[in-house]
Amino acid sequence: MRQLTAVAGGILRDAARERPGSPVRRARPWLPTGHGVGANQAAVLAWGSQMIASTHSPGAAATVEGLRDLVGSALRAAEDHLGDGEPVDEFGFEPEFTSRVLIPIARFFYQRWFRVEIRGLEHVPAEGPALVVANHSGTLPMDAVMVQTGLHDEHPASRNLRVLSADLVDEIPLLSALARKSGHIRAAPANADAALRAGELVGVFPEGFKGIGKPFADRYQLRRFGRGGFAATAIRVGVPLIPCAIIGAEEIYPMLGNAKKVADLLRLPYFPITPLFPWLGPVGMVPLPSRWMIEFCPPVLTNGYRPGDEANPAVVADLSGRVRGTIQRKLDDLLAERGPAF
Repeated sequence: MRQLTAVAGGILRDAARERPGSPVRRARPWLPTGHGVGANQAAVLAWGSQMIASTHSPGAAATVEGLRDLVGSALRAAEDHLGDGEPVDEFGFEPEFTSRVLIPIARFFYQRWFRVEIRGLEHVPAEGPALVVANHSGTLPMDAVMVQTGLHDEHPASRNLRVLSADLVDEIPLLSALARKSGHIRAAPANADAALRAGELVGVFPEGFKGIGKPFADRYQLRRFGRGGFAATAIRVGVPLIPCAIIGAEEIYPMLGNAKKVADLLRLPYFPITPLFPWLGPVGMVPLPSRWMIEFCPPVLTNGYRPGDEANPAVVADLSGRVRGTIQRKLDDLLAERGPAF
């Protein structure tokens, strides 16, 4: 246990040594592979490796399959007991349930755990459609929840952000119901168009799983923004794009490795190895209390495009690249301003 604490403490000490204005550094190898590993620490890491490697055996695979089925059944049973409100649209959004049940839970993390500072709310319209485009990180997508909470609690119009979510969210019992009730929409061009044409504020995280599942060493370095589908949507519907930069999420679960075999068994895009997970079990799933900053940048207007430009790859790539560049520059600025993450 002391060795695991030391590994986590290494990251915290490293972050604490950062000062505002200092250049962004690459992460230290807190899970060393060379001569610097002590005997006890090496034993802990070897145990973890053996645990992950053991999933290769047929017996372990069957156990994992059984555990997954058991958890799935329990989650489906819990989903059946969720209170049914009155959805306001075809996607199942329940504003009252969100405000009364979900936001208060998220508010604890927003206000007290992550101490989120939110800026640029004046760039988010008080009404009407817009597409918020943000970076994605953190191993688990808590950044989407924090942006939703900030807009709900601190925007003068208390706007609800309708997040475009991955197919995987709809496939997980209980999570799918909670996501639907809280305003998440399955990511698809037709769904995005429908929500925007209905006047909704829609959020998209173009990096997808490549963003939230990237190694800690690559923190705050944006991944590719897919094929620019969000840009095509904005041009097609004629809505502004609002770049949004989020820092703090990268440090909540520093991802040092990916157990691909375990991920395959669980049918997940990745299975994170962090300083505390899976070594400490459920305790290792508690997010580290990093300090967050969220900033909305000035809107990028799309009313100057011509019909059919959404099908032009060069036009879409240019618009997507401009938004991506804006977010990356803002991330660099916020990192230098924030300094230590803890």
